[in-house]
Amino acid sequence: MPEIRPYRAADRDQVARICLLTAAGGGDAAGVYSDDTLMPEVFALPYVEYAPELAFVVADGDRVLGYVIGVADTAAFVEWWKREWGPAFATRHPSPGAPTGHEPDFTEAQLIEAGTAPERMLIAELAEYPAHLHIDLLPELQGRGFGRRLIDTLRDALAAHGVPAVHLGMDAANTGARAFYDRLGFHELPSSRPGSPLLGIATTDASDATATGSAVSE
Repeated sequence: MPEIRPYRAADRDQVARICLLTAAGGGDAAGVYSDDTLMPEVFALPYVEYAPELAFVVADGDRVLGYVIGVADTAAFVEWWKREWGPAFATRHPSPGAPTGHEPDFTEAQLIEAGTAPERMLIAELAEYPAHLHIDLLPELQGRGFGRRLIDTLRDALAAHGVPAVHLGMDAANTGARAFYDRLGFHELPSSRPGSPLLGIATTDASDATATGSAVSE
């Protein structure tokens, strides 16, 4: 039976693989870009490098089937990225590679820009929602309640760090993910846009209603 546990350094490659296999609107992005390491190096590996204590996985023995990763202080994470992660990323990925025959909405040039411009994470609501997260589950794990449990696990960890609320950005085309977040109680933030939804939730249930009301009234 799969179980949720804290991330371990030995999970790194599997986390990267899951990121790739779920990166195309929830589907497999292998071969979509010229380098399969691009997507994990933007949306997964920096997180387990910077804040491994805020990473949790669903594992069946040694096999990782899903994860949630996050940072408690997005602004501090951005500064670390500019100083520690971005320069090496730019060296590894100086420009888009050869065409693959795929035409993703999120182009390789945009993906490389995301890896070198972490300021994109400085949303307008950062003071109220300082943390952010990413969650990915392999298809075999979906619909079994693990997504909710992973989110709750991270929310509890963030609350223990004194963080009041967390946000996430998502692919507007991933309607299944949006339905999942809605069921969990995430709400749109004022700066959310139809093409790039931005959702937030309090880290503790007791303050969810307050956080939601504040976001709606702004």
